Amino acid sequence: MNQTDNHGPILARQLKRARQHRKWSLELCATHTGVSKAMLGQIERGESSPTVATLWKIATGFTLPLSYFLLTPGQDSGVEVPDDAAFQIQRNLNDLQIKTLLPFDSITRFELFQIVINPGYSHLSLPHNHGVIEHIVVISGAIEYLLNDNWLRLTAGQVAKFCADQPHGYRNVTQQTAVFHNLIFYGESYSG
Repeated sequence: MNQTDNHGPILARQLKRARQHRKWSLELCATHTGVSKAMLGQIERGESSPTVATLWKIATGFTLPLSYFLLTPGQDSGVEVPDDAAFQIQRNLNDLQIKTLLPFDSITRFELFQIVINPGYSHLSLPHNHGVIEHIVVISGAIEYLLNDNWLRLTAGQVAKFCADQPHGYRNVTQQTAVFHNLIFYGESYSG
């Protein structure tokens, strides 16, 4: 079930909810996230869908897990395992497709995504907050991930783990679509 067209309202609702919880103005939100006040306003009004990089900046600024912004109405980021419908939620953000397999769990401090990268696509990420660790498992195809200014190759069945509080990225330099799972561990400062 591809829900590309309606992730805007979900992001808008979650951004507004997070901002109201912190009692942040759009200006203060822009200061904390590094995303312009105008862009935040457009996202919150459902007029713009951010890239994955922008969404990560917002999540990092709020010290929230990424899945917080990808929740469907009625879905919570608590301890419960999501129902079958939740496993089918996908967000297409440019040429990167993110499927939430397990939303953030406040007890284990993990969330799990399936990421599909089309041939020729690259995704660069700014550092996440201190304590965030990413684990990647390539399911099919081959990807390269950027760490310490080096692109490292992984093929189906291979895994990697790294501290994500540094610049990093993913790319697909092959002619075939690649699929990998991204298990993200958040430090103690994350509440979801």
